[in-house]
Amino acid sequence: MAKDPIRHTFGCPVIKKFIEDFEKTIDSNPIILSSNIQKHFGPDGNTAYLKGSIVFIDSSCLELAIFIKAHGTVSIDKYRYHYMDKQRQMFFRYDNASHHPEVPSHPHHKHIENNVISAHLPTLKGILDEISAAILKK
Repeated sequence: MAKDPIRHTFGCPVIKKFIEDFEKTIDSNPIILSSNIQKHFGPDGNTAYLKGSIVFIDSSCLELAIFIKAHGTVSIDKYRYHYMDKQRQMFFRYDNASHHPEVPSHPHHKHIENNVISAHLPTLKGILDEISAAILKK
C-alpha cells in the first residue's frame, strides 16, 4: 500500500497564498528552464523561509532566499536575489542586509558590479522582468 505524500501545513492562509503566487510567477515565465525552491515553515505556521535557484534559458541563474512572516498580511523580513551569468559571475543582487546605511533606501539596495545603488523591495515578477529584458537584449 502506498503511503500518503508528505503535506506541508500552512498555519496561515496568507503564507499559503504568498507561496502559491510565488510558484505561479515562476511556472508562468517562459524563459525559466528549471527551478528548485525549498520551503521551510516555522513551527507556528506563521513564518516561512524560501531558498533556492532558478535557471534560465541562457544558463544564467537566480539564487534567492526570502524569510516571510504573517500577521494578517505577509511581510518580507529578509531577502536576497542574486542573479549570475552562465559563468556564475554576479550580474546584480538585491538584498536588505543593513551593511549599506549610506544608501537612501536603507536597508534595501541593489549591487551592480562594484556599485551599490538605492532600491526598494523588489517583487519576484519585477526581477524576472528585469532578467527577461537582459536575456532578450543579448
